[in-house]
Amino acid sequence: DIVILGISKDLPFAQKRFCSAAGIDQVVMLSDYQHNSFGAAYGLTIRELALLARCVMIIDAGNTVRYVELVREVADQPDFEEAMDALKKVCK
Repeated sequence: DIVILGISKDLPFAQKRFCSAAGIDQVVMLSDYQHNSFGAAYGLTIRELALLARCVMIIDAGNTVRYVELVREVADQPDFEEAMDALKKVCK
């Protein structure tokens, strides 16, 4: 009962190309390119770069944010092991 969403400012064709190249097939990709509604709603817009900040969020079935890791630099990777540990706690 877990859905993984990848949300970026990339256009859908670029997201598809990235996922194909990386072998990603279990992630629903969404583009915030046109309206920036996700970035605005969650405070993730980097205005001067017109990008979304790199972030991992776990939101439960009740729409409660249960985990957030906001990465300092866009070029850095999130701590995916920590995110998986948090996910396991939410799923218990």
